[in-house]
Amino acid sequence: MTNENISVSTNVAERLKVGIREGVTYPIVMKYCGHCTMPIEYCEYYPEYEKCKEWLERNMPDDFERLKIEEEQAAADGTDDDKKRQKRGGKGLLRVKKKEDVPKRICVSRAARGKKKSVTVVTGLSTFDIDLKVAAKFFGTKFACGSSVTGDDEIVIQGDVKDELFDVIPDKWSEIDEDAIEDLGDQKR
Repeated sequence: MTNENISVSTNVAERLKVGIREGVTYPIVMKYCGHCTMPIEYCEYYPEYEKCKEWLERNMPDDFERLKIEEEQAAADGTDDDKKRQKRGGKGLLRVKKKEDVPKRICVSRAARGKKKSVTVVTGLSTFDIDLKVAAKFFGTKFACGSSVTGDDEIVIQGDVKDELFDVIPDKWSEIDEDAIEDLGDQKR
């Protein structure tokens, strides 16, 4: 090993040293933003950084001043924050799905499963703002069979219970009229 390699390995060893470090006050207290719930050092990477700055200015004025001074120094250095900051929304930005104007209709059909068995497929419950997992659990207990959510707006019930659904659905959910349920007959899956 050369002298250069030895000095590099000791620098790495010093940086990775475990234990109390000089110049650090303990316990280390993390401060979190009330808007994005991330540490305030990471707020600048959040898509709604302006709202984070407003929250910091109201609730943590000392930290806001420190961040403001750091931003001004970065601007004076010529580094552009817009290149670093994420422009599009990611997982950090919650988006509300737009509801499309689809007709409120529930479709019930039967599909063959093997030679003698069949399943009942129910679609359209989400147009009435019904939680599909709750509905699948209800169908499973009501008909004493397996029931699961298989698609965006599709529940598969094991067995042929298509005829009973015309009575059960309006009884359970009063906002659904019996005329809103359509029988599609036998379908292939």
